[in-house]
Amino acid sequence: MMDTRVLLVDDESAFVEALSRRLAKREFNVFTAVSGPEALEKLKQESHIDVVVLDVKMPGMDGIETLRAIKTAHPLLEVIMLTGHATIESAIEGMKQGALDYLMKPCEMDVLVAKVKEAKSKKAKHEEKIAEARAQHIAMRRGD
Repeated sequence: MMDTRVLLVDDESAFVEALSRRLAKREFNVFTAVSGPEALEKLKQESHIDVVVLDVKMPGMDGIETLRAIKTAHPLLEVIMLTGHATIESAIEGMKQGALDYLMKPCEMDVLVAKVKEAKSKKAKHEEKIAEARAQHIAMRRGD
């Protein structure tokens, strides 16, 4: 699993630190950010992130705005929304914007780990389909 690269985004730095350690113990390669803009910058620097775990309630650029920006720049990247103060409306909005799932803080570690694995698998399947389509397109152009 060490090849699973997770970007953890939350404005509460103590929470980021604690959850980062717990995910690293589960063999995930964890990157962190404490704001939406910092998360977008990390995604530019680390092009092979598999999954983003994103807090909804953040000052400035909130989780929904950050989710929109992530999905615009990285449409295949899977995002799991995480919050302690969510409303049903924000959960629905997150799902409409392309979030894979919505978890309440504090969530069970096993649930989060399972969701991260599911998200990486979903992303890998999308990437595989795109690669197959490209290969077919190239073969058709060459007349194979």
